[in-house]
Amino acid sequence: MTTTVQQGQEPPFARTEAYYQGLGGSRYHSSAHTQGAWNPAEQHMAAATGLLTHELELFQPRPEMRMARISLDILGVIHAGELEVRTRMVRPGRTIELIEAEMVCQGRSAVLARAWRLKTLDSAPVAAVEDRSVTHPEDLPEWEGMSSWPGGFIRSLDFRVEPGHRPGRGVVWLRSPREMVDGLPTSDLVRLMGLVDTANGVAPRMGPGPVSWMFPNVDLQIHMHRAPVGEWLGLAARQTYGTDGIGLTSAVLHDVEGPFGRSEQILTVRPMPERGA
Repeated sequence: MTTTVQQGQEPPFARTEAYYQGLGGSRYHSSAHTQGAWNPAEQHMAAATGLLTHELELFQPRPEMRMARISLDILGVIHAGELEVRTRMVRPGRTIELIEAEMVCQGRSAVLARAWRLKTLDSAPVAAVEDRSVTHPEDLPEWEGMSSWPGGFIRSLDFRVEPGHRPGRGVVWLRSPREMVDGLPTSDLVRLMGLVDTANGVAPRMGPGPVSWMFPNVDLQIHMHRAPVGEWLGLAARQTYGTDGIGLTSAVLHDVEGPFGRSEQILTVRPMPERGA
């Protein structure tokens, strides 16, 4: 049974060093390491993305296909506690297919993820990348700049920063030592996709401290021109706020071999609610 968290109560976290504890089938229980930054009783969208990618990767796998785009929409509160992931085929095809994974928390749909899987072939003769490479994480200093963000998920990560980082723009590398699901190996794709949503917090125009505005994202769009590898994710992030309460966080995604894709997050930029409101 899923427990509803009341204000002031400890969220119902699973006791595991991984982000999630498997409960059998497609049911899971989130751990304290998934805890979000905006609400202590919610999961961080990054962790939720990792779990949804894990389920998409397991769904009717075909070795000649790979995920090229993952599109995620946040439909409601991603409650901590027990949850279910439901997967289905949306559009089957010989060379292109669309699959879907839905995260259900407390009986309600919280996140909907759709992924295009494309058939791979040798395109090396025409391969080219326009995004510039950034400094390798092993050559950068540790960074404490994310320590002001609350929540167990951010505390679970290791950060490096490239010189020139400033509000609204910067290059940050991050990694996590934790598995996505207790007792199961975490693939490179799942590990790195489970970090991408942090792009919205690595170079914010306003810090997470005593500020009067908030900027949560309502979606996450990830496009990958090649399969990512390794444990380090590099985010060359930029954040823009419009004049009518809507913003955008954009990032070029890097692994240790170079750029592999891009991410976009649309933001709702609004005054921070008063404490207790």
